[in-house]
Amino acid sequence: MNAFAAIVVAGTLSRLGYQMARSPVLPAFAADLGAPPEMIGAIVAASTVTGIFFKLPSGALSDVLGKKPMMMLGAAFFAVPPFLYGFVGDPWSLLVLRFVHGFATAIFSPVASAYAASLANTGRGARLGWFSSGNDIGATAGPLIGGFVLYFTASYAATYFAVAAIGVLTLAVVLVLPDIERRPHEGKRFAMRTAEFRQGLGEVLKTPPIFVAAGIEALMYLGYGAFLGFLPIYAKAAGLNDAEIAIVLGAQLAVATLAKPITGRLSDRAGRKPVILVGLLLCALALPLIFRSTSMTALVLMAPVLGLGVGAVTPVTKRSVLKNAA
Repeated sequence: MNAFAAIVVAGTLSRLGYQMARSPVLPAFAADLGAPPEMIGAIVAASTVTGIFFKLPSGALSDVLGKKPMMMLGAAFFAVPPFLYGFVGDPWSLLVLRFVHGFATAIFSPVASAYAASLANTGRGARLGWFSSGNDIGATAGPLIGGFVLYFTASYAATYFAVAAIGVLTLAVVLVLPDIERRPHEGKRFAMRTAEFRQGLGEVLKTPPIFVAAGIEALMYLGYGAFLGFLPIYAKAAGLNDAEIAIVLGAQLAVATLAKPITGRLSDRAGRKPVILVGLLLCALALPLIFRSTSMTALVLMAPVLGLGVGAVTPVTKRSVLKNAA
């Protein structure tokens, strides 16, 4: 397996395991531990909070220490914390564990993207496209597999053991990746990287469109996060089992994944603002209807509308950020 194929496999496995650990398994686990609704929301969001604070430093640190060592560290967080879920007995312990598990994507994801792009001087866009597609496949399959494993085993410990096995496999793939960098450890280099980091941060702070695009996406994810966190609990109350909930989540994610390249091309023709506006309207329409649906059929029909909205907004806002950061 060459380096590029290996990093795509590692990225796909990492997202697969990570999403298996999240929804629909995590909210149901938190609820069964007796967590109140606000605590469930905090538990679901905990790993994302870790990413907010550590993704940027992880990317900067990889320039100094090297990409492979940082990816190995991130992959270790995919492999080890899932083994601990079986020993969790209260919501607060689960909250802490989710913060720790969040270091996996916070460290691995930005560095793995940079590694994939650095494997060749040409065709970087295509490489990132394949890498992103692999991540999307893993993210789509994760809730489906997680929900079905929970349904057939009726065991959170067994489900998270499966997550841990995928994490160990991710770490094994990362270990065989070639180390493609030479990293002199002089203080001069560290000082140079620190200066570049400060300069880049200053340029971002001076570019208001980046904050506008990020703010739009953040607002959308407020609703989307509520969907991921509370749909499993709501659907169970409506009479759906874990396998059916997994199908609903999988339908939403599949539509979002399929919509991204289409809406990206559409934004080139119609403009970014109309596509973003339509996507936000679809999200605003779908969310209240989803949480008023009381049958499997209604949820399977409405969840993809949310997926279409998310699939319309995210690629266009990201392209807006890249354009203004260029």
